[in-house]
Amino acid sequence: MAPYNVLMYMFSAVPNKPYVDVAAFPELKKLSDNWQMLRQEAMQLFDEGYIRGAAKYNDLGFNSFFRRGWKRFYVKWYDDPLPSAMALCPKTVALVQSIPSVNAAMFALLPAGGDLGKHRDPFAGSLRYHLGLSTPNSEKCRIFVDGEPYHWRDGEAVIFDETFIHWAENKTDQLRVILFCDVERPLTSRIMSKINHWYESTVIRASQTENMEGDTVGALNKVFGFAYYLRLPAKALKRKSKWAYYTLKWLLLGGLLYWILA
Repeated sequence: MAPYNVLMYMFSAVPNKPYVDVAAFPELKKLSDNWQMLRQEAMQLFDEGYIRGAAKYNDLGFNSFFRRGWKRFYVKWYDDPLPSAMALCPKTVALVQSIPSVNAAMFALLPAGGDLGKHRDPFAGSLRYHLGLSTPNSEKCRIFVDGEPYHWRDGEAVIFDETFIHWAENKTDQLRVILFCDVERPLTSRIMSKINHWYESTVIRASQTENMEGDTVGALNKVFGFAYYLRLPAKALKRKSKWAYYTLKWLLLGGLLYWILA
């Protein structure tokens, strides 16, 4: 993604910094103005057990987070809202759909004592928006973006560039629930904006997944799920004998390289 991201940084209409001023996105004020309604629907989903990890290996973007207790409920993902969201949180769906720059939205939960390790997201065509809904309102529950901390607070929003290394922690005894959105990065070039919109509606859209049966699973997540199960025998071999695992790995890679060059 680096060559593509360089173009996004080059034509960005907002500073290429870890945090971006929320005031640069006045259309998002609708979300913070309605945070209590969003919280009500989010907590109802939580109480009914719908904010959860993926039931299958079909959430490529966040698969590693589930092992740390992180949970989510998708509202939309670079497309129309999910059918399950339209049925279970219709007010939230209507609100996010009224803001064209919101490409994706979900409710995201970080449990008491939970943490997310250092990582960066690969796509610079969007920026990440967090709105506190039900948080500990404590400096012990925070995110670091490029080493700069921010702690979530109910009804308050933050925007950051997720291509910077970031990590999160909740060192309290309360869970944290936020509205998590991908917002289109504003660009200075109409041509680049059209290219970015096309990329989002094809490649990024292909990483959509389900809350429950009946929601669409994108092509990338179908491939990820298939590849995951193919890797299980290799993982078992690695646990049994690293020597055998790496010998087989390099033989296969060498054979593939020979086949390509032959």
